[in-house]
Amino acid sequence: MQLYKDQELKIYNSLTGEKEVFKPINEGHVGMYVCGPTVYSNVHLGNVRTFMSFDVIFRYLRHLGYKVRYVRNITDAGHLENDADVGEDKITKKARLEQIEPMEVVQRYTVDFHNVLSTLNFLPPSIEPTATGHIIEQIELVKAIIDNGFAYEVNGSVYFDVHKFNETSQYGKLSKRVLEDLIHNTRTLDGQSDKKNPQDFALWKKAEPQHIMRWPSPWGDGFPGWHLECTAMSTKYLGETFDIHGGGMDLKFPHHECEIAQNEAALGKSPVNYWMHANMLEMNGQRMAKSTGNTINPHELLSGDNDKMSKAYSPNVVRFFMAQSSYRSVLDLTDAGLLASEKGYNRLMESLGLISNLKASNASSIHINEWLKKCYEAMNDDFNTPILIANLFEGGKYINQVKEGSETLTAEDITLLEKSLNTFLFDVLGLRKDEKTQAGGGDKLAGAVDVLIKLRQEARANKDFALSDQIRDELAEVGIILKDGKDGTTFSIN
Repeated sequence: MQLYKDQELKIYNSLTGEKEVFKPINEGHVGMYVCGPTVYSNVHLGNVRTFMSFDVIFRYLRHLGYKVRYVRNITDAGHLENDADVGEDKITKKARLEQIEPMEVVQRYTVDFHNVLSTLNFLPPSIEPTATGHIIEQIELVKAIIDNGFAYEVNGSVYFDVHKFNETSQYGKLSKRVLEDLIHNTRTLDGQSDKKNPQDFALWKKAEPQHIMRWPSPWGDGFPGWHLECTAMSTKYLGETFDIHGGGMDLKFPHHECEIAQNEAALGKSPVNYWMHANMLEMNGQRMAKSTGNTINPHELLSGDNDKMSKAYSPNVVRFFMAQSSYRSVLDLTDAGLLASEKGYNRLMESLGLISNLKASNASSIHINEWLKKCYEAMNDDFNTPILIANLFEGGKYINQVKEGSETLTAEDITLLEKSLNTFLFDVLGLRKDEKTQAGGGDKLAGAVDVLIKLRQEARANKDFALSDQIRDELAEVGIILKDGKDGTTFSIN
């Protein structure tokens, strides 16, 4: 279904600083590139937050009926320490410290990256290119930039001439930085003497004798610059100009700024129509950093094997927690926040489990179509997942009101409500259906609790109140709360 024809999606464009109506270059098709990980260590939870934001965006675009080509790269060479033009390659350094091959490092942490994302129910991208698999394309790109007069070669390295570029374009347009200010605030560092100006950045670096990862080029053995890799891979698979480029806020400058400059210098056109940036993840109000100990990795969060959180949290709860904040907002990871999200998630799943047992009426007192419209309006407003979730809770409230008899729904509206909740929870937000979340409340779980409720009723009838209380209390200890009412005993998951 081509739902996009009836929906007006607006995206916050980092380039213009405004929300803009989304109009793809080719109707019905979307090209989206997201900067992937540098695979020299276990994936950082902050990176997971970024990739999860774009997973939801990918899911919603597909839900609207777009054919999406989603390209997310793997950086397996050329990313130097401190994101600079000098220093050691991050992957080579890890390989040297562990006395293994660089590609062993790449393999180990690429597998870890995929395992984490699979556990959290990410959809795989359409294409996942590697930097080392596109050396030829990068060399050709450097040649074009040199031929157009925007780069120069010195001692086997090639640098982008930012000042020359700025004569015909604007370096800093994405990050809103002015070149004159950059010049004023830049110190000349040792090891950068080959550059005409400190602001120039490497397109190709000469490999010193000790540098393991190296390739032949017209300028001698070397390796590509980090910024160049994404320009080569994005334009190869999405064209010289494509719809969406995403990444973390920390990549806006210099990485994405350099991508724009490279594309304009080589191809004469701006590469991207909509730049999107996900904001940072903090923990307990502080920046996450290994140096301060204020850090937790995905494995630790999901297993509970850490001293930062009171318990383990399921992948569904982690996804739900992250979706309760806009992708453009700083998100503070706290135990209290995760516990609150877990309760909200369980409450929503409990409501969804009741829907198949609702009794239909001849008329509806609730306007489900209006409610559904609000769900789409939230997502169409720059993928506003917090507002969407607020509306989903409203849908859960409708279910409880109909169950209690204070509101009514026709069979058709019950079907629409159930379908819509399932669509937004599982297809769009990417929660994974499990035993607890199946329609009907999880038949196996509900059946087991019903057996215990009957045993408790028998105990009470036999005046064995100690056993009755024991069943209630032990269920409560595992988060299943029994509620005695005039219509019998029901349960909820806390």
